[in-house]
Amino acid sequence: MEGLKSFILMYAGLFAITNPIGAVPVFMGVVSHLPIEKRHEVARKVSIAVLVTLITFALIGQWIFKFFGSSVDAFAIAGGILLFRMGMEMLSGKLSSVKIDEEEVTLEEVAVIPLAIPLISGPGAITTVMLYTTRENPVIVILTIIAISVTVYLILSSGNKIIEKMGRVGIKVTTRMMGLILTSMAIQMIINGIKGAFNL
Repeated sequence: MEGLKSFILMYAGLFAITNPIGAVPVFMGVVSHLPIEKRHEVARKVSIAVLVTLITFALIGQWIFKFFGSSVDAFAIAGGILLFRMGMEMLSGKLSSVKIDEEEVTLEEVAVIPLAIPLISGPGAITTVMLYTTRENPVIVILTIIAISVTVYLILSSGNKIIEKMGRVGIKVTTRMMGLILTSMAIQMIINGIKGAFNL
């Protein structure tokens, strides 16, 4: 019973941080031109990338950062810069550099970066799972991450219906709105990284 309570609390916290619902407009803007089968494939690849990323950092995150001489704060700054660039392109209505074609390699590349990392499994999520592992049963932490990954897939996959209902104009409007939100998220991510790096 205690394990179930921990699972629910961790799931709720990680869901809020990864915010897969907030990623849907970005996902739609990137895959709107693809057939439904490909959209589901991208959603599946994103969820797998989120799963692998969070489990990896939950188990050996500390050693990864130490090995490369990096930190979560540096990751936050780099991720923020990437999201800022993407957000600016979305604001201008230009998704040429982040849109994907139907080639398998490109599908995998964009599913991992920037959709899975850092949009969903960003610095906040990585830090959270690393902290969970030090405080909770690692098995429950892994089960929580698996549940989040499945949730990501289900939510992104359902975005296909939203695309069909919104139409091309709705997608363009949503893309620009999300671009503004994404740039603000990116700036905040960079600010948090700078604060952490310089102990401000």
